[in-house]
Amino acid sequence: MPSPFPGMDPYLEGYLWPDVHQALASKLRQQLAPVLRPRYTARLAVSVVEDSAPEHEIGIMYPDVEVLEANREEAATPLTPGEQTSHPGATPALLKLPVLMPVEVRLISIEIRDTAQHRLVTGIEILSPVNKREPGLTTYRQKRQRLSQAGVHLLELDLLRRGTRPLMHPRLPHSHYLITLLRQRARCIEVWPWSVQEPFPYIPVPLLPPDEDVILNLPAAFTAVYDEAAYDLSLDYTQPPPPPPFAEDEQQWMRGVCG
Repeated sequence: MPSPFPGMDPYLEGYLWPDVHQALASKLRQQLAPVLRPRYTARLAVSVVEDSAPEHEIGIMYPDVEVLEANREEAATPLTPGEQTSHPGATPALLKLPVLMPVEVRLISIEIRDTAQHRLVTGIEILSPVNKREPGLTTYRQKRQRLSQAGVHLLELDLLRRGTRPLMHPRLPHSHYLITLLRQRARCIEVWPWSVQEPFPYIPVPLLPPDEDVILNLPAAFTAVYDEAAYDLSLDYTQPPPPPPFAEDEQQWMRGVCG
């Protein structure tokens, strides 16, 4: 069963996102590989980063760590010597909060390299929440700068509404989703903004001159990933999608789409 949305499905921006991220990267690599032969290869590059602020994703991408419990009953129960951590005359804490430990996150990108010298020609980045808030936002912006200085084309797919976009520009329009392309030594960034009500765009992937761009068929890739993973069996379209909330007119449109 296909997604009810014409393009990006906002319900996939929650706990299923890590699976979507990995599956979409693999599907795009699979799509690109035959059209890049024999001068180029497409490889998956996997890195593991530490999400040091997981509280931003609890209940969205990460499950709740535990139910917070008021400490009223414990205050009425004497603590054993091993449990006594403060002076007997101190006011008992009213709440115990779990210590949030850093979470390891797998980030997968696509690297297009020429087969003659194995040079990195084009990087395709699919953003994750950790890329769109600190400290990961600064780290990712530094990576973008390094790639640009190295003369690498950078294609960036931001399919998440929450967080801060790495690209900051006063003329950047508001949109739910955004794809940007910074070509080697270009003075302008190509931008594809679109809303949840619109289909995925078809995106050019630049190579080395004189080779022409190849086309990234995002609609086909996303449709295949959704179908193969059977995401419709895991999603409840009667409930609101992950945050941030949509505007009221967009919510009405979504209710009509989801039936």
